[in-house]
Amino acid sequence: MTHILQVNPSRLNSRVSVELKKQQLVKPTSWSPFVKTSHSRERTPDSNDWWYMRSAAVLRAIAKLGPIGTEKLRTKYGSNKNRGHKPNKTYKASGSIIRHILQQLEKSQLIKQTDKDGHKGRILTAKGTSLLDKIAVQIAKEEHKEQAQ
Repeated sequence: MTHILQVNPSRLNSRVSVELKKQQLVKPTSWSPFVKTSHSRERTPDSNDWWYMRSAAVLRAIAKLGPIGTEKLRTKYGSNKNRGHKPNKTYKASGSIIRHILQQLEKSQLIKQTDKDGHKGRILTAKGTSLLDKIAVQIAKEEHKEQAQ
């Protein structure tokens, strides 16, 4: 668990997204190429693999903040909307996207629902922790080699 939070998050997310795609642990829905990720966005995501990147980011967020639910993840991935001459306003991310990702991660047995000390939400399973930790250790070794040179 400690390695997961110590390595570069963007490197971890990109590697985990590749692994999620390779093992087919999550799959984009049929409507995913046509949706915006938030009310505050003007366009759909540029990357074709954005579903896997968001899934990896959600998995890391659960590892870091769990137990965590849909509403907190919506807030985490929300952003400011440019409203022209009016002041910017913060909007939450799409709940449907996050809900579908959570359901797919649960089906893949990477996360599970729990009620811990009165906090309901999702946490990592042993399989999910193992996946993230294995990739984080690889990244940590690579970063250590880069520093040594």
